[in-house]
Amino acid sequence: MASYCLSLFFIAIMAATALMTATKARAQLSSGPVSSLLGLFRVDGVLYCTSDGNASGTSVNPPFPNATVLLQCEGAVISSTATDSSGSFSMMLDPLQVLLSNLLSNCYLTVATPLSTCNHRLPTTGILSSTLQSSGTSIVGLLTVTRLVPTGFRLITSN
Repeated sequence: MASYCLSLFFIAIMAATALMTATKARAQLSSGPVSSLLGLFRVDGVLYCTSDGNASGTSVNPPFPNATVLLQCEGAVISSTATDSSGSFSMMLDPLQVLLSNLLSNCYLTVATPLSTCNHRLPTTGILSSTLQSSGTSIVGLLTVTRLVPTGFRLITSN
């Protein structure tokens, strides 16, 4: 009986130690230099079929489906995706390929699909463009996911 209680006590001590070690490791991973190795950047937003691709506060805004959204950094396309039927888009980026500071200062989203594709009354030329801003982070398992969103699209036309 004494050896059984001793075994249970030993198992309880081992479980508590493992739990404390895992909690401490997670705290270190989510705040230290290793976090950038175990994290992701998620760029997402919604594109509307309006003259600037943004939601208008005065009316119901139709989505811009099947639009090609490009993420460009210093002139090079580093990721692309298409909007779904609700105008939503999302792309995941590996922090080993691009730094957060670079995403916020040297990168922008562009929409290559002409606005006239979703509404024939909208311009047939020009591109929508937006810089990015951070919208917070979340922890999913051991990964830190930093969410980036458009600051607001604007139509750029060549004059």
